[in-house]
Amino acid sequence: MKTKLQGKVLKLFITKDDKNKTRINTPFINADKNGILDDKFYNKNNQRAILITSLQSYNMAHDKNIDLIDGALGENILIDINPYHLNAGETLNIGETTLKITQNCTLCKGLSTINSQLPKLLKNDRGIFAKVISGPTIIKIGDIVNINNH
Repeated sequence: MKTKLQGKVLKLFITKDDKNKTRINTPFINADKNGILDDKFYNKNNQRAILITSLQSYNMAHDKNIDLIDGALGENILIDINPYHLNAGETLNIGETTLKITQNCTLCKGLSTINSQLPKLLKNDRGIFAKVISGPTIIKIGDIVNINNH
């Protein structure tokens, strides 16, 4: 039986293409099949176009006394429900935009520069990559996230 998990978009981020790779918290993003417009990683790898992270990842870090500011995990979209059980090829909706999961987020060396425990702690819980497959391309803070469970 199919069930639907529902949550919402809490925060949105764009990484600027400057020497500091500045992360900007923004009220909306404009995305297409190549990623997020105005983001440093736009049109670099459509299998890693958009990174979605759950608030659960931040809570796991906080439970281990690791303080992270929102956006520290490199996400473009921070949501309040956990999508990590989704597999490549499955979809989720954010507002009226449909996203297809392309892969789990691999851990990067940057996490250990924040805290040496983070890579092991978030091994399977850092985020998922997705790409836009249909619908309007503007995603806003507060948009509803629908995940279909099988």
